[in-house]
Amino acid sequence: MSQPYFETVKSFADVPIVEDGVETVAFLEASDGLVSMFDLFGSAIFGFVQDDLRSNISGVRGRYTSTGESSTTLEKLVIVESKEQHRHATGCLVRLMRGLAFTCQALQNALNDRRSELHVCFKRSYDVTLRQHHSFIIRSVVTVAIRHVPRRPDFFNRIAQGGSHEKLDEELQKWLAGLDTIVKHMKNFLEQGGHGRV
Repeated sequence: MSQPYFETVKSFADVPIVEDGVETVAFLEASDGLVSMFDLFGSAIFGFVQDDLRSNISGVRGRYTSTGESSTTLEKLVIVESKEQHRHATGCLVRLMRGLAFTCQALQNALNDRRSELHVCFKRSYDVTLRQHHSFIIRSVVTVAIRHVPRRPDFFNRIAQGGSHEKLDEELQKWLAGLDTIVKHMKNFLEQGGHGRV
């Protein structure tokens, strides 16, 4: 039997935050891992989240690939790009942070409120993190999609992949703590620098 997903994927807890900021390569690897996690469900329910995250990861990765050494941290990537007219990667990073904040808060809600079904946890998170950034039409589509997230036991069984639920809880708590730290750090940097509102 292969190891459960959370024991093999790059954790946000392992993404270094150095003096210059959040290391770009490690951050992108952990973000890819998050997107791939949704593949475990084998349905299109999380498709809107995956598509948005993938698109924004691609924008940040494209900038990193083309600028290399001047983009070793997310902060350096944004600062260097801010001197240019076109700021595609910065916009992608802002939207990526929004999506990560949504996912982080939804999963934190699920762990902290074990009596609520997942659609309730995801809806709470959506209302706080993303709703204000979406038009009425997008809100309606997202609300319908959220109502169709898997039931709590199905969700956690798929992520555990036959492994220990206690080990999953432990890894997920660390993963979410790391993600929460990065999201808060980057939200502060982006908003205080006038680079975008997360």
